[in-house]
Amino acid sequence: MAIAHIAVLAAALSALLILPCAATIMITGGAGDLRRLLTRRGRRELRDEHHRERASGRRVVRRYRRRVDRGPRGRDDRAHRRLDRTMRAWDLASRLAVLRMPTIEQIAYDLRRLDHQRRSGPYGEAYRAAVMTAYDTRLRLACRCLGIREFLHGLEGVELDFERVRVEGLLEAAGLVLRHEPGPAF
Repeated sequence: MAIAHIAVLAAALSALLILPCAATIMITGGAGDLRRLLTRRGRRELRDEHHRERASGRRVVRRYRRRVDRGPRGRDDRAHRRLDRTMRAWDLASRLAVLRMPTIEQIAYDLRRLDHQRRSGPYGEAYRAAVMTAYDTRLRLACRCLGIREFLHGLEGVELDFERVRVEGLLEAAGLVLRHEPGPAF
């Protein structure tokens, strides 16, 4: 009795594994591909075909790599070189100086918002670093508007924290409200 159960179970598992593969081959390729899969000579043909495809693919990839290493040719190459020369000639600092600076009210609003974001919530390190960079940028803009000397740009670590506290104190002494203290809701 146990042997009959084992035979039925083996047949069922074989059918589960073989029938979907056979059905797929019949639908996509036809009976010739099924014969190639089931016979020794057919499997050898499939293996040889696969090796030929891989070898031809390698040659194409090698040719492609060589062509990329040589770079673009012709008219496109000249256009790229002209664009590179033009971009080297640009002075980004002067272009950024021409841009209109935000008002001190907008900077103060951004500082209060960023201060709230940096003090609240268990956010990830990347988010916290982005908020701190934006906060420092806005502090520098506020200092530029009010004529306060700051050294936030070249510092890191504890020195940056001390400079940030010093600049916040100077900005508050100049009359800028950096922290929104919730008061009574009357």
